[in-house]
Amino acid sequence: MSAFVIDAFEFCRSNGHRDGVTPVAEMSRLNKECADQSGEIAWSIDGATSKHGYPQMTLSVSGTVQLMCQRCLTPFSYEIDSSTVLMLGKDDENADEIEEVIDDESIDVIVGSRTCDIRDLLEDEALLALPQAPKHEVCPDTSLLETLKTDKPSPFAGLKNLGKE
Repeated sequence: MSAFVIDAFEFCRSNGHRDGVTPVAEMSRLNKECADQSGEIAWSIDGATSKHGYPQMTLSVSGTVQLMCQRCLTPFSYEIDSSTVLMLGKDDENADEIEEVIDDESIDVIVGSRTCDIRDLLEDEALLALPQAPKHEVCPDTSLLETLKTDKPSPFAGLKNLGKE
């Protein structure tokens, strides 16, 4: 069994802790969203039992990835820093029951597993931390954008005078 595969229920019951650093290049879904495969993600995962008595895991990811700016089409560094709490249900029905009991939108309830690969959970958290449309705060070189802006009159400007004759 891989060092990343855990019994999620036992991990939570025993207040387990794991942490590490994973290169972006080893996260196949994440690196497809990045401009290149450089960078690494520091992560930690802690098991516990919630105040309601349900198994829960707290996942944290942080690191810098290279994203492609959607405005100027150049790569830029993006800082990921995200944390989430996952509660575990035994099956879909149990997960739905837990969601009703806790009634907290900030906590995600998932179906736990005795063979849970934490790499998938950590990569999911990193992906969810990415912006939908990545952009620089201020693009470094706007000369390409400026070439698109011209002083040509709008093709509709001539139409506005048609009815006035």
